[in-house]
Amino acid sequence: MKLKLDRQNIVILCCIFLIVSTTSCIQGQTNKEKHAEQTKTDPQLLKYTTGVRSFLEDSKGNIWFGSHNEGVCLFQNGKFQYFTTENGLSNNQVRNIYEDKNGLVWFECGKGLSIYDGKKVSVYKERNYDSTTQWKLADKDIWFKGDELEGYNRFEKKSGVYQYDGKKLSYRTFPVIPKSADELRFHYAISTPFLKGKNGTIWFGAYKALIGYNGSDFKIITDESLGLDETTGFLHIRGFLEDSKGNLWIANNGSGVFKYNGKEVINFTAQHKLKKEDTKGNSLERAYSIGEDAEGNIWIGTVESGVWRYDGTSVKNFTERDGLGSKFISTIYKSKQGELWFGGNGVYQFNGKSFERKF
Repeated sequence: MKLKLDRQNIVILCCIFLIVSTTSCIQGQTNKEKHAEQTKTDPQLLKYTTGVRSFLEDSKGNIWFGSHNEGVCLFQNGKFQYFTTENGLSNNQVRNIYEDKNGLVWFECGKGLSIYDGKKVSVYKERNYDSTTQWKLADKDIWFKGDELEGYNRFEKKSGVYQYDGKKLSYRTFPVIPKSADELRFHYAISTPFLKGKNGTIWFGAYKALIGYNGSDFKIITDESLGLDETTGFLHIRGFLEDSKGNLWIANNGSGVFKYNGKEVINFTAQHKLKKEDTKGNSLERAYSIGEDAEGNIWIGTVESGVWRYDGTSVKNFTERDGLGSKFISTIYKSKQGELWFGGNGVYQFNGKSFERKF
C-alpha cells in the first residue's frame, strides 16, 4: 500500500512540474516576443546593432549618431533618418561628427570625409597638400584624422591631421621622427576626437602618443616621455580627457587608465587595484572612452566591463544589473544640457541611481 501511494505521489508531482514548467516557458516566450516587438517598433530607439560610436547635437537642435559600421543617423522632429554609403557617406564607420562655423555637419569616417548641407550627405573630396608644415590655430577650426583607416596615403606621405578653416581643408604633418615605417603608420595614427584644452592647446590622441599644439610649440607624450614600461603598462589610446582641474586622463585599451598632472603619471587602474588579476572579474584594463560630469565625477567606458565612475575617492562599476544594456561603451558625450550620454548598443543616460536607455 505504501509503495502504491509513493508512486501516485510521484506521478502527481511530475504532472504538476510539467504544467508549471510549460506555463512558465509560454509566459517567458510571450514576454520576450512582446519586448522584441516593442524594441523593433519603438520610434525612439536606434536600430543600430554594431553600436554607437559618435554623437553631435548641431546648432539646429538635431542629434546625430555615428555607428561602428552602419552609417550615420539624424534624429529630427522625433524621427530617425539613416544614411550610409548608398546615401553619400565615404564609409559606413563614423568615428566623429562635427559642425563647422558655416553650419555644415562633417562626418569623419573610417575612410574619408563626408558633409551634410541641410539637404543631403555627400563625399568631400577637396584637399590641399601644399602647406603640410604650416601649423596655425584659429578658434573655430575643426580637425580630422587622415583619410585611411590607419596610417597615411600617398598624398599625405606622413602621419598628421587635416585642418578645416571654413574655406579650405589642409593637411598638416606631425613633427615626429619615427624609428620605423611601421611605427610612423601606427604610433601616430589618430584614434580619438580632437580636444581643445583650457589653455587653448589642441590635443590629438593617437594610438601610441598624445600630441598637443598651442600655436607655437608641440608637446608629444609617449611611452618614453612618461617613463612607461612593461610593469606600468604602455599607451594604447582610445580616449582622453582634460578634467576641470587640468589633469589629463588617458583611456588605454589594455593597460587601463593613466592620470597625468603635467609632472608625473599614475596608472589609475593599478593604483585602485582594478586589473583582472586583482578583481577576478570585471576590470578597468580595457578602457575605451572617458568623460567628466557636472559634479566632477570621472566616467570611464570599457570594452567588456561596462562603465566605471570615480567620485574623487572611490570607484564604482555599472553593468547590465544597473540598466546598462551594453558591456562595450565606445563613446561618452556631454550634451548641451550637461548630461552625459553613453554610446553602446544604444544610447544610455545615468539617472542618479541606474542607467536608462535614451535612444
